[in-house]
Amino acid sequence: IDEKYLSGFSKEMEKKLVKLVASIFELSGCEFNINSPKQLSEVLFNKLKLPVVKKTKTGISTDEEVLTKLSGGHELPKILLEYRQISKLKTTYIDALPGLIDKKTLRLHSTFNQTVTETGRLSSSNPNLQNIPIKTELGRRIRQAFIPGSDFDGLLSADYSQIELRILAHLSQDEVLIEAFHKGNDIHRYTASLIFGCSEKDVTDEMRENSKRVNFGIIYGMSSYGLAKDLGLDPRTAETFIAEYFLRYPKVKAFLDGQVDFVKKNGYVTTLLGRRRYIPEIANANFAVRQFAERQAINAPIQGSAADLIKLAMVNIGGRLKNKKFKSRLIMQVHDELVFEFVKEEKADLISLVRDGMENVVPLKVPVKADIYIGKNWLDMEEIA
Repeated sequence: IDEKYLSGFSKEMEKKLVKLVASIFELSGCEFNINSPKQLSEVLFNKLKLPVVKKTKTGISTDEEVLTKLSGGHELPKILLEYRQISKLKTTYIDALPGLIDKKTLRLHSTFNQTVTETGRLSSSNPNLQNIPIKTELGRRIRQAFIPGSDFDGLLSADYSQIELRILAHLSQDEVLIEAFHKGNDIHRYTASLIFGCSEKDVTDEMRENSKRVNFGIIYGMSSYGLAKDLGLDPRTAETFIAEYFLRYPKVKAFLDGQVDFVKKNGYVTTLLGRRRYIPEIANANFAVRQFAERQAINAPIQGSAADLIKLAMVNIGGRLKNKKFKSRLIMQVHDELVFEFVKEEKADLISLVRDGMENVVPLKVPVKADIYIGKNWLDMEEIA
């Protein structure tokens, strides 16, 4: 961990927070404890008379969803969201990571847990490396602090490309989806062209983004209501999106329905490698609980199979690195990504070994693709063709 970089980053964020606090007090017309939901609620809804979006048992909600909705009509909620984001990053990562460095090794040692997640994926704790936000620029900058040890020349990151959608294509055996992956299509653009009935070149960024949400929403068993909320559409339009999707990928629909039927009959679903996930809630008298169980029945075989694949890849790659007496080594696993530190004389061999180990771990009906990046830290990386 680059402590010097984190120290500078912390000071920079402290200055930003001071400015944000001043802006919050100016827009509020008073000073108050920003971290107190009760005092914040008082300012937003009693003093500034902003509309109430959601109520909880303890009062009016001021959560992220509420502030996001309110930020369209007033500047204060927007600044509050930025304040919360920076404050959380600073306390959870920027200021916390240096304190977790081991005194003997001078390195950070996260704990990887085998049996915490229900899908079978590894999780990590102290620190949780999988929660580092990568959708915001500030979140991504935390990755800059992750650097190779003094005996190594750089980091290599290998990330499975759209692995869950590829597994969906394999499990559902949908010919249209399988063909799209074999042709190397941009799967979200391709799906958009099918849903909107136009050629791929006429697909706009918005159409592609909507189709991407549909693609991933389907994997998570998302309802038309959930998709409508996610895309900011009316439920009927979202329903049409999902109907069009299933019309174009009919075997995906048959597969997902089949999973729900299977779990109702057997009480469990299985992953690609035969690992079982029991879902007893499928027989629950409560409709909402049953619906959640159905979503799990759809998602578990897909996410669970992705977990199987990356774990198997880790075991295979680890064994090959040991047999070949490589100095380069695997240091981190985050979702669908493996991170290695390497010495430059092994770089070329490591790239081909990792690519082969990830892409050929289990034969699927579609090509499995790993995107490989090299860099001096976990943020500044260049893709290797």
